[in-house]
This record gives sequence, C-alpha cells and structure tokens, in this order.
Amino acid sequence: MTDTEFHQLVDKLMDRIEEQLDQYDGNNDIDCETHSGIMTLTFENDSKIIINRQEPLHQIWLATRSGGYHFNYKADNWYCARSKKNFIQILAYAISEQSGEPFSFDL
Repeated sequence: MTDTEFHQLVDKLMDRIEEQLDQYDGNNDIDCETHSGIMTLTFENDSKIIINRQEPLHQIWLATRSGGYHFNYKADNWYCARSKKNFIQILAYAISEQSGEPFSFDL
C-alpha cells in the first residue's frame, strides 16, 4: 500500500465515523473533532477516545479508557494487531463503555 492509498483509506474511515456520530441520538453528547489526522471523541464525562494514523507503519492507533490498540489493513478491513478483532467493533464497544449507552455503527 502506498502512503496515498493509506491516507485515502483512513480519511474515508474517519469521515464515516464522523457521519455516524453526527446521526447519534443518544442521551449523552459525543463531540468529534479532527485535527492534523487525529480524531478525538470527547464524552460528557470528559473521557476521550483518540484515533490516530501512523503513516510510517500504515496503521491506525486507537486509545480508549480501557487501553490502546494498533490496527493493520487487511482484506478490506482494519484488524487489531494483537486480538485480530475488527476496528469498528472495538470502537463501538469503547463508545458504548465511555458514553454509558449502547452504540453501534452502520457502515
């Protein structure tokens, strides 16, 4: 994968995440900001989730209250380097945990 392809994939993923969060109608507000390729989700309880691209490694890194994760792109999806779980599944679980409400993605 080239750096350009990597950035296109991550940009597309972050756009989809932001669209889903904009449509979120839960009781707790989730603020989403992206600056310099880093997406920060801030919850009403002041906890945060950080999604960061690591261009040299062509990875996405995810930092949540419960831990940190590194994801590699394979077979049209992002998978955790340790657990092999899907990025969206782990992110949805972290959002549910930190917001205190059920959350799922419709990507």
